[in-house]
Amino acid sequence: MTTQHDRRLIAKWLAEADPHPEAVWAAWETHGAALVPLGRRFDAIRVPAGRMHAAVGSTEPHIVAPALRAWLEGPVVRDLRSPQGPYYVLIPVDDVWAGAEERLSTNTLLGVPRPGQVSMLMRWIIEPQEPGHLCDPEYLRALLATADPLRAVGQR
Repeated sequence: MTTQHDRRLIAKWLAEADPHPEAVWAAWETHGAALVPLGRRFDAIRVPAGRMHAAVGSTEPHIVAPALRAWLEGPVVRDLRSPQGPYYVLIPVDDVWAGAEERLSTNTLLGVPRPGQVSMLMRWIIEPQEPGHLCDPEYLRALLATADPLRAVGQR
């Protein structure tokens, strides 16, 4: 279980991805989410909701979250501005991604909610468990490899 102290350390680490971390803290206070630059501390893989839901076999949040936690073992954010809002899987900057989904990096801002807080724009599906702990892109690749076969089975 993540404590308030742990969340504070994680939030500090996330905020310091921005050259002006105080701006991230201010946005979190005002909006519950902040635009954080990618390419310094972490990158993100944008996965369409339909593809992620096909991979885990459900659209239900109480099923999706534990499935992603089991497969990815790292932080995932979801865009809540529409029912089809994509998922963003946070990965290390120097890890290779060879999947079809778009990798977001330098010169891109990602909406990131403050750990432990609720935002109307973005939501942690899986919060970071400690500063610097990110997803292994190979785990994401393996998960997404199940999406197409599961979708084909469901269409029979």
